[in-house]
Parts: sequence; structure tokens; C-alpha cells
Amino acid sequence: MTGSVMTHPARGDAAKRIVAQAPAGMLSVVTDPDPTGPPTAVRTAVAAWESVPASSTHHLVVQDDMLFATGAFDRLLQAVSAAPDAALALYSMWDSRNAAAVRLGALSGAGWVSAVNEYTPTGALVLPRAVAAGFADDVRRHPSNWPDDILMHRYLRREGVRCLVAVPTLAEHQDAPSIVGNAFRGLRKSPCFLPVVRPGPQRIDFGVPSVVPFFKNGVAQCVVRSNDMRSDRWLHLEISDYLGGLGVPERHLRPRAPAELDNVDPAVVRGTWLTAFALGMLTEGACGDTDPDVVREALRTIGPGGTSQTPGGELSVEACDQLAVLARLALGTGRETTPRPRRRSGGITVVGDGVLAEHIVRTLTDLGHAVTVVRGASAPRRGRTHGNIVLDLTRGGGPLLRLGSRVPLRLDSVDLYGPGYGPDSTVGALVWAALQSEPIRISARSPAVVRPLHVRELVEQVRAIACGTAERFQTPPEYPIEAFARIVAQAVRPVPVHDTRSNPPPTAAGRSQSAEDLQWHVHHFAQWLAYEFDGTDPATITRTPG
Repeated sequence: MTGSVMTHPARGDAAKRIVAQAPAGMLSVVTDPDPTGPPTAVRTAVAAWESVPASSTHHLVVQDDMLFATGAFDRLLQAVSAAPDAALALYSMWDSRNAAAVRLGALSGAGWVSAVNEYTPTGALVLPRAVAAGFADDVRRHPSNWPDDILMHRYLRREGVRCLVAVPTLAEHQDAPSIVGNAFRGLRKSPCFLPVVRPGPQRIDFGVPSVVPFFKNGVAQCVVRSNDMRSDRWLHLEISDYLGGLGVPERHLRPRAPAELDNVDPAVVRGTWLTAFALGMLTEGACGDTDPDVVREALRTIGPGGTSQTPGGELSVEACDQLAVLARLALGTGRETTPRPRRRSGGITVVGDGVLAEHIVRTLTDLGHAVTVVRGASAPRRGRTHGNIVLDLTRGGGPLLRLGSRVPLRLDSVDLYGPGYGPDSTVGALVWAALQSEPIRISARSPAVVRPLHVRELVEQVRAIACGTAERFQTPPEYPIEAFARIVAQAVRPVPVHDTRSNPPPTAAGRSQSAEDLQWHVHHFAQWLAYEFDGTDPATITRTPG
């Protein structure tokens, strides 16, 4: 095995410090071939992956701001021997889905776990020789503005190469200043890093979990494998909905927080509790010997990782310690809780198929509603409906909400976004640009205002009508397109907004909504677009309705 350290002239001796941590002669330094060019890690990554010596079977590429655990290379060589055809990630970031996979592995005694559906952690990654060379060729054949970790994820998925992530991680991020603009993400620590590798064999868990709970951007989330066996899709849900749908009593969804956490944001307390609770339910009865220190570290990082992207959200040492205690209590509670089937009410019929319908049906069901699904492109006959509310997603002009015998209400006056919508939708185009670090451009063809309605908010409105707490659909707040574009840039990635309109139309200030909720929903949509969107999938809505 050989390796390369990616670096930039502005980073000084950082690469030399990495080389010194490895066995003598193993690592060489690869410098950005165009250091004055636009900031990107892709140029250097391509140069590093194609620098594999002829004598090497596997190549490690590591960024120059990583720290290796003592004994990491011995453990890595063991993994290469056990899984010679796999990609091996030595590091993952504490608020990611792969971090959740690491925590699941820590709680079940695994030493390596399968990566899940998001970017591939490229901070310290090993590839077999042919796979490494193929990545460089693939990037040259398909140039784009995506970051290297997204490009790697898509490449490995196309080539059918399995990726495994170390538990605990064998490398830690040092949080040096970012040249490619990642500082907005806050601290980028590992979910579970110990400075010294523990001795003994390491079990590899090749199975991909069906549920992955993680705390990110201040919200406890999970991705759940689609029930559609024909696809490899994941549903993007909130943990509270998922647990409620399983029949977890409401009292268990409320944190049993000690008084010492009274000064911590309640959202952080709740997010830590729900995430650890879900981890407990998923690892109840897990086989395998666990290391108490590994488990302790995996739980300790849930709280600070989940709030790391919040400006000024870094937690005190005392708060982190108390959140760790809370996480352990939630883990135990989750393992001891037996879900009970819940009574469902408020019958709703959803007409349609595909990603959007699947998310809506699953969320309504998790929230306690009886849902009838009618697949196909035609509206259901009266005898095929369940209840008085019909949400028809098959209309070319946009979803239609029909309430018994009342006049149908069209929803094409709003800008729906979320799982199921592609980059050609109004909100999708803005988010798509920010995801690729491109300026968001507003032209004369852009709408003057945006009335953003996330799929989850649509579900809430349908639910309120079904429960009788609302009589009609409420139009969401409207935003001037330029103002909304800046919200997208803040929620996804800080990119410039260029308004090229010669005479932007005057717009009255619309009603406001929670800035936190809006940014969270935009970020949620961005994750779906980055990791799930497939332009060839007919189940995805890729055009603005109408």
C-alpha cells in the first residue's frame, strides 16, 4: 500500500506533518497543480489518485489536515487483506449519515461498517489500484463543479465498489482553515476517534442498515430504506415521525434532561435524545463485544456534532458532558421500549406514485393517519377513496387537494420542494447551483416571488384539515426571488447571488415564517438533491408544475 497527501502551497508544512505519521516511505506529497486557480479539492484529488506507483495494489489519499491514530496503519492493512476490493474510509464527519453508521457499529461491536447514501468521506480514503485510476479518468470524462466527495460517491456507486468506514475512525480532522470554503460547516470532527487503536481482530459488518438516525443542522433526522424493492431509494424523515409511526409512546419522545442542561438550546437537547433513543432501539439485542470507551465516545459526539453548523453553536465542555449523560440515558430507554401499534384516524387518499408520493404517504402514516394509496395517472372512483380528503399528485398542473364535495383546491400557486422534486423546479434550480458552489443567477425569466412549501409542510396542512383543526389550505409566505436566493445560499453553501434583471419588479414584503424552519427545509431538500436525485428516474418531478 502506498499513499499521497493532498496539499496546497498556502498550507505550509502541513503535508510534512502527515508524512511523518506514516511508515517511512509510504506517503508522498501531491500539491495542487493549479494553486492560483478557483478553489477546489478536485484538481489535487485527481492528481493524487492517478499517482499510484506500479508496484502498489492499494493507494491511500489523505488531506493534509488529518491526524492518524497510533496503530492506524496496522489496522488498515488488516482491513485491506480482509476486504481487498473495497474502498476504506478512515474518517467520517460527526453529523453525517456515515457517522450514524459508525455509531451503529460502535454499539454492536463492529470494526468496519458499510457506508450509506451520502458523499463518500474522502478525508482519508483507500482505493484498490484499478479503482483509483478509474476515478481520475471518470472525473476527466465527466467534468462538473461537484466536490470530490460527491464525485467519489457517484463513481463508486456506478462501479459497484463497496465502501467501508472504520469504527472507531482511524483519523481525525484537525480543523485547519479551509482553502475550498468549508469553514461555514463549523467543526468537522469524527463521530468516534480514539488516539490509540485498540488491539484485537475487527469484525466487518457488510450489511447496510435499513434505518440510519443522525443529528444534523439542529434536527434529529433519519433516512429509511424505501419499501419499493425495485429501487435503491431512501426516505428522508424526521426521527420523531419515524418513532411515532413505530408506536413509541409520546412520553418517551420527550427528553429526561437534567437541570444542568436548562441553559442549552432545547432543540439540541431534544435532537440528542431522539437520536440516541433511535440508536438504542436499532441496536437492542445487538450481537458482538463492544468497547466501553468506543461506545462512550460515539455517544458523546451526538450533541456537539448536531449543532456544529449553527453559527455560534459550539457547546461548552460541561454541556457536552451533560449531553453525553443524556444520550446514554436515551440509548438505554430506547433499548427497553416496546413500541405499541397505534390507532389511525383521519382517512386520506393519496393518488400517485414515485418519490413524492412515497414520502407523503410514509409521513402521513407515521403521524397516525390511515392512508389509501391509488397508483396510476387517473383520479380514483368514489368507492376507492378512504375518507373525504384526496391528495391527487398526478395532475399536470400540480397537486390537487379535494375535500369531499367542496371545490377542489389547486396547489400550483405555491413552489413545492423537497424529496421528489428535481433541479428544474423553482426552488431546485437555486439549491442546485449552491450545491455545486456556483453563483445563483436571477434573470428576467426568474419568477418575481417564491412561495416555498416544503413537502413536510404540505403534509402538515393536509393533516390539519383531516383532523378538523383547519378548514382550508393556507398559502405560504412569499419572498422576493432575490431574498429567497440569499436564504438558499445561507442554508446550503455561501455562494454569491447575481441579479441580472435590469428593472427588478417591486414586491411587497410577504408574511414571514421561522427562519430556522425555512433554512432547515432548504437544507433537507439539498441533501436529497445531492445524494438521491437521479435525472433518469421517471419517479422524480424535474419540471415546475404547469
